[in-house]
Amino acid sequence: MHAMQYEITLPADYDMEIIRERVATRGHLLDDFPGLGLKAYLVRERGDTSPVNQYAPLYLWSAPEGMTSFLRGPGFQGVVDDFGRPEVRDWTGLSYREGPAPEARPCTAVRRRERIGDDVRPAAAMEAAMEENHRLADTPGAVATALALDPRHWELLHFSLWEHEPPRMPGDRYEVLHVSAPERGRLGRGRQR
Repeated sequence: MHAMQYEITLPADYDMEIIRERVATRGHLLDDFPGLGLKAYLVRERGDTSPVNQYAPLYLWSAPEGMTSFLRGPGFQGVVDDFGRPEVRDWTGLSYREGPAPEARPCTAVRRRERIGDDVRPAAAMEAAMEENHRLADTPGAVATALALDPRHWELLHFSLWEHEPPRMPGDRYEVLHVSAPERGRLGRGRQR
């Protein structure tokens, strides 16, 4: 599994209905994309819970070939044409877990990026994060959880999907507009535990 995300931060007065319409009319185009485990179409709006308007889809790839095919294909070029070329972050997957509500339509996502300090043993940090990910996956209302690592920056990515408002936890909260999950069943393969 590989995780990938780009964030498109929009002006404070941007009409977020434009993004909602974009996802409503184009989101289904990845519903059968080869190599895609799961794509969560995420937005957050400037206000009480977010400092910015942002479109920030997060992908979990079941095969790296799917990721490279997407990045060189017309779907990503459409993003580039409409918003400019975003910085694309990627992480190597450590764990993917289905929660107690795997069939529910998620309405909320939480994403947290956690730097592993220079004084922390990487293996210990990854082990503790996997245990946390597994506990979170058992929480009522969890649809799925994922954990990934960027070893260049020694950063962990914690990601979870929820069928309702999740319990209080650190991280950025997003509204989920759509989920494409053609190879979701393959995401658990090869996980570290």
